[in-house]
Amino acid sequence: MTLQRRILVLVCAVLLLAAVGVLAVVRASSRADEKNQTQAGGPQITRGEVTLAPDAGERRIVFRNMAWGPHRDELATVPAGAPQGPRTASGVSCLRFHAAAGTGICLQADKGGVQESYRAVVLDAHLKEVSAHPLAGIPTRARVSPGGHLVAWTVFVGGDSYAGTNFSTRTSLLDLRTGTFDASLEDFTIRKDGKAYRNADVNFWGVTFAADERTFYATLATGGRTYLVRGDLAERTVTTLRENLECPSLSPDGTRLVFKKRVPGLSPDAPWRLYVLDLASMRETPLAEERSVDDQVVWTDDKTVVYSLPGDFGADLYSLPADGSGAPAPLMASALAPALLG
Repeated sequence: MTLQRRILVLVCAVLLLAAVGVLAVVRASSRADEKNQTQAGGPQITRGEVTLAPDAGERRIVFRNMAWGPHRDELATVPAGAPQGPRTASGVSCLRFHAAAGTGICLQADKGGVQESYRAVVLDAHLKEVSAHPLAGIPTRARVSPGGHLVAWTVFVGGDSYAGTNFSTRTSLLDLRTGTFDASLEDFTIRKDGKAYRNADVNFWGVTFAADERTFYATLATGGRTYLVRGDLAERTVTTLRENLECPSLSPDGTRLVFKKRVPGLSPDAPWRLYVLDLASMRETPLAEERSVDDQVVWTDDKTVVYSLPGDFGADLYSLPADGSGAPAPLMASALAPALLG
């Protein structure tokens, strides 16, 4: 091949790669613009007041609206008794969200910088910013304590999925009463098998708080295994209780944890089933959901739980009895990260 032909081939290759890049950008832009268009048959959404106040009247659900249109990703609300009805959107966007007792935690993209970054924003009952904290990675879990005094969040700082093993997380705790901020649960003393434990591969995620505003539960991963841990904020300790539990969520009465559990024989990409653990007897009960749920479940009351599964427009919510009976029931389409308030 002559030098001239080689140059021609190289130029053609460069032009082809450039064309592919331009096409990818155009398609991505078109897809983003499509998400800003209201979906046919989607929920009715209007801008209005959204409150996290615990005494705002009827019980309601506040959640991240996933429906395509101008209010996508905004916090929205519906009456708990009419979850598929018209939605009221707030104008406040969150990637992850939770709220209790008039306090909210919103993990959101920070669009003020040149590079993509994220921050955790504490919200008051009127969705006004109380404080903000930069995040070291991609938002994935968020929780507020029942009394509204403690908030926690988890981000991925390496990898992007709990399904595999090649990931790293960072979980932070903030006490709104004192302003104490623990940037990483990895600074807490770990008690495993009755002994102090340290390992460079330790990861935490999925915090859930007890009503005493001191005790919490979470997932600890180390040595290729996951553990349920009970934490004590005053003592700054976490103690392992049981193996193979992820993303626990404490029931309102404080007696049970719903969690996702890896079940042998399932696909590595969809390895989980939902279970409930009775903390008094440590007995596990499988729930009647046969699909793999990668979520930190929310309790609507002491009898029912709500969780998300992938949907046509991002995610849909389902409800399920917490005693192992019944069957999954669709709750809301195009919704994520619900908080039951009031």
